[in-house]
Amino acid sequence: MKSFYSLIFLLIVVHLHSQNIPKPEVLNIDFSVFNNEEKTTKKDSITSKIVIDSVHLPNITSEYWIHTVYNPYKNMSLKFPLSIKFKDSTYAQPVDNDMVVTSRFGWRRGRAHKGIDIDLVTGDSVYAVLDGVVRFVRYSSGHGRTVIVRHYNGLETVYAHLSQYGVKENDTIIKGQYLGKGGTSGNARGSHLHFVVNYKGVSINPEYIFKFDNSKAIRSKELWITKKWTRAHFHNSKRQSKLELLTSKDEALASLEKQRKIYIVRRGDTLSRISKRNNVPISAICKTNLIKRNATLRIGQKLVLEL
Repeated sequence: MKSFYSLIFLLIVVHLHSQNIPKPEVLNIDFSVFNNEEKTTKKDSITSKIVIDSVHLPNITSEYWIHTVYNPYKNMSLKFPLSIKFKDSTYAQPVDNDMVVTSRFGWRRGRAHKGIDIDLVTGDSVYAVLDGVVRFVRYSSGHGRTVIVRHYNGLETVYAHLSQYGVKENDTIIKGQYLGKGGTSGNARGSHLHFVVNYKGVSINPEYIFKFDNSKAIRSKELWITKKWTRAHFHNSKRQSKLELLTSKDEALASLEKQRKIYIVRRGDTLSRISKRNNVPISAICKTNLIKRNATLRIGQKLVLEL
């Protein structure tokens, strides 16, 4: 009988003790202030939740939103100069390394190189430079496995020669979000990221917009684009072009007073004859085209003339 009462007493003590144990608190986070739009960002194998505010974001998928075409703006003509505006003053690096540019926007091996090549090792992660929506995720002729992101200011950035995709078409992303792995797909001479900046189908020299150094800076929150910065013929892929930023419409219009044109060498042409015919000093022709005064001209060769 004594053992029976002892058991009853023990059960009562356990019950009373359980009533005093505080319940674990549940952490409730109200995301309503962020409009309840929750996005997932992948950076390598780490997955984290990102919440973005989309109330004031323009609808960038309502027009020319085609997944199967690299350039859906082929029938559109742009009027220059045009203005590009940025909300942020910085961007996210598309690769984790020191941003070594191995080939620039410009004329290369007789063809227009409409982006820049950034060094990487196959398998290195590639990231979005700005917020936006993924429009294109597929194999593109020459570019290989390609991801194209449309941004809220109208720009599109292209990430080419990938070895692996990390996003899907229509994914909403933020800058710095993982897009895929770099590689050598397409017509790549060694592993690198071919990075292109387009506006409504027209390629812009990326170095006119972004500083590819540790500052991760966008050169200006407003940039005016003239044809000079969209024509690879006016630039050399082996060196950075001299940057003359145009941050207002007046500056852009004033810059048009100094025009450039492409001259195609004909039979019998010499630097002296081209100089006299176009009223351009021989020294200026040599400097612009990185040639010497005694250079041999080839029929069909293209020369840039600053008029």
